[in-house]
Amino acid sequence: MQFISTRGHAAPASFTDVVMQGLAPDGGLYVPQTWPKPVALSPAVSYTEMALRVIAPFTEGSLSPASLEKIITDTYTPDIFHSAAITPLRQISDRLHILELFHGPTLAFKDVALQFLGRLFDALLEQSGQKITIVGATSGDTGSAAIEACKGRKNISITILHPYGRTSEIQRRQMTSVLEGNVHNIAIEGTFDDCQNLVKQAFGDMKLRHEKNLSAINSINWARIIAQSVYYAMSAQTLGKAPAFAVPTGNFGNVYAAWVAAQIGVPIEHLVIGSNRNDILTRFFETGAMTLDQVIPSHSPSMDIQISSNFERYLFELFGRDSAKLSSKMSAFKTAGTFSVEPSELEAARRTFTARRCSDEDTLATIARVYKETGYILDPHTAVGVHALDNARLTTDAPRVALACAHPAKFPDVVERAIGVRPALPEHLSDLLTRQERYTIMPNDFAALRSHLMGV
Repeated sequence: MQFISTRGHAAPASFTDVVMQGLAPDGGLYVPQTWPKPVALSPAVSYTEMALRVIAPFTEGSLSPASLEKIITDTYTPDIFHSAAITPLRQISDRLHILELFHGPTLAFKDVALQFLGRLFDALLEQSGQKITIVGATSGDTGSAAIEACKGRKNISITILHPYGRTSEIQRRQMTSVLEGNVHNIAIEGTFDDCQNLVKQAFGDMKLRHEKNLSAINSINWARIIAQSVYYAMSAQTLGKAPAFAVPTGNFGNVYAAWVAAQIGVPIEHLVIGSNRNDILTRFFETGAMTLDQVIPSHSPSMDIQISSNFERYLFELFGRDSAKLSSKMSAFKTAGTFSVEPSELEAARRTFTARRCSDEDTLATIARVYKETGYILDPHTAVGVHALDNARLTTDAPRVALACAHPAKFPDVVERAIGVRPALPEHLSDLLTRQERYTIMPNDFAALRSHLMGV
């Protein structure tokens, strides 16, 4: 399996190179040169077997089947995910299933991919005898899941940037209370997009990139995408027919993983994107124009994003893998803050995706309504997806599945405001609010970040 850059100016790369580099040298994102054969969904298999079927074709030539199987079986266990099903599918009403992705160690869907990626890094680094410096940005959940996956690993140093004062206390403490020496938390005086831009600058600095062997653990890393595709395949297998999935998303990574699952044969009826007040994706699917706006804090902070990094991968396919056209659009977006697609391209995108926005008021109302009707407690991000599904006007009778991307206890203030009940943290995190913290507050300045990275 070889991978190519969406920008078209990087040499084809192996799976190992793609995992270690994250971003392609030409600034593009890696995608498979060709899509593998469709994955088999029957007979019914376990989560680990499905993960092996989905992931194995992408690792050919880089990882032995035995090594991959060991990584997968070590990752997807009830001890780590506190559920035999790993990502249990719960029917809460006649028309709605909830895909619970929050049973991992940090109570967010990012654990599903990052627990795999941490072990994958270990295996590949042992093969090569290398060390890496991981640098990533988080709007809330990615950072804690990445840190949990990489803490204490001898060949990895990890630096995670989060926007100062713009995550929930639970989200911050899940990162900053990890005190292992290879873990570095930085609170940037700015937004998540500022954090993400600093990370991109780091990867664009070739001296820094090569000297510190930088690697990405954000959603641009292909290994994360394909690991997330597994739970879409499991849901389709469980339901026995093609579902319509509602995915709350800001960075487009999780819903892109669903699109990838469809490319490898997983039956999917439709994909509904849920945006909060930072609705750049919904505006695109409404108008065909992607236009930057300011980031406004919301009740669903992990989605407070205006630059959806993984959307480039989908645009590459929408443009018929025309790298020159894609590069032109990305250049316009960088310089002018906007680009648009042709009406025919927008129509093609709408055949797969529907996008809806959800205000903070709608978020609270959705949490309250679902709790009153079913007794089930949604976190605010999940509520954004459920609200989008409710308003998508789907005409299909396909099973409807909303992704529960975080445990409600990660956002207790919002949930309590909606339903008058304060959800408790699971036992393994019950002492989180009393743990010691360690982090550095840093200005939105690349020179400061570069100095830190050169010193770790």
